[in-house]
Amino acid sequence: MKLIEKPITLKELKKIASNIFGDLVKCVVDVQKEIMVIDASMHADEEKYLLDLDSEQNDLWGINLYPDLPSDQFIEFDSMINIRPKLNNFSRGVASKEIREKIAKIVNKLIVS
Repeated sequence: MKLIEKPITLKELKKIASNIFGDLVKCVVDVQKEIMVIDASMHADEEKYLLDLDSEQNDLWGINLYPDLPSDQFIEFDSMINIRPKLNNFSRGVASKEIREKIAKIVNKLIVS
């Protein structure tokens, strides 16, 4: 697992993708701290990593990154950790447009061309 606090390149992300899944990188984003963890086989492991760094669970959202796809398909909002009924999120996606936009902003800040 790798904590991303400063930008990495898309080329680095592609190399990381080849470590486990080949075409995707699982990622958990902390929307409050504007950091993320990548390079694990399960979002739950990345979530625990951030919780151990004192992130708040309500701030953590799981996504998948597809470094070889166009920018409009680069982020997939899909993870079991996103099922949070108390936050009115009843699916693996991210129901809140505001949170999706915040996640995209953080990802675009931390993954550069």
